[in-house]
Amino acid sequence: MKTWFITGTSAGLGRVLTEKLLEQGHRVVATARKVEALDDLKQKYTDRLWVAKLDVTDNDQIKEVMRKAFDDLGRIDVVVNNAGYALFCAAEEAGDEQIRQQIDTNIIGSIQVIRAALPHLREQGGGRILQLSSAGGQTTYPNFSFYHTTKWAVEGFCDTLAKEVAPLNIGVTIVEPGAHKTSFASGMVTAPVMEAYDKTPAGDVRRAIAAGSFPIKGDVNKTVQAMIDGVEVSPAPLRLALGGDAYRDMRAALVSRLEALDNQKEIALASEMED
Repeated sequence: MKTWFITGTSAGLGRVLTEKLLEQGHRVVATARKVEALDDLKQKYTDRLWVAKLDVTDNDQIKEVMRKAFDDLGRIDVVVNNAGYALFCAAEEAGDEQIRQQIDTNIIGSIQVIRAALPHLREQGGGRILQLSSAGGQTTYPNFSFYHTTKWAVEGFCDTLAKEVAPLNIGVTIVEPGAHKTSFASGMVTAPVMEAYDKTPAGDVRRAIAAGSFPIKGDVNKTVQAMIDGVEVSPAPLRLALGGDAYRDMRAALVSRLEALDNQKEIALASEMED
């Protein structure tokens, strides 16, 4: 049995992960802004479910909840950064406050949850950190520029973090799911549409999502189980791609970037100082 600390557990992948862990006999610290959404689980798993209200944009609250969870439970084996959402609009359409909120939640919130956990993980001799990213942490789709900004940022942070904490027996895994039928789409924040983008890729994506024409084949239960199984793998896998669309889209993006880099090899080498 392990003890897991999870953010964003009121719905979506975080909720399913919480349910599956409890079903399998684990203990869970389930945090959310709307804790009442966990009342049914609390009644069923009173002794193994520790619920706390947490807004990941409140750094003082993050530190206090993390401290109390470790104090009350003695040890937390896995910290899962799952809280987040997508701002869905063309770059020019977004409001300034919408941009700030997206960054505060997805980037700064994720970073501060990890920073709050690290002293405790070090003191207990190690643990695991799972950072929810997305296929969109390695590739891009029109109308998701701010969401991609946050996911590319946390991937860079966690890639670096993994190197820093590996000697401390702390493993870091970046989880990169593709499209799944969760509350992700209904939770997207939008902005007023500008007519100038109607006949652009941004408009095409907007219409496709509105029409429901994007194929969604990701199985949430299988994805969650892969995350649970991944915690048993040693050393911790740095990245975990989940879903055929995630694999295909990320691979295509990486191949394209590598080809572009190779095509600029002579320019890159020519910019060095001569011996």
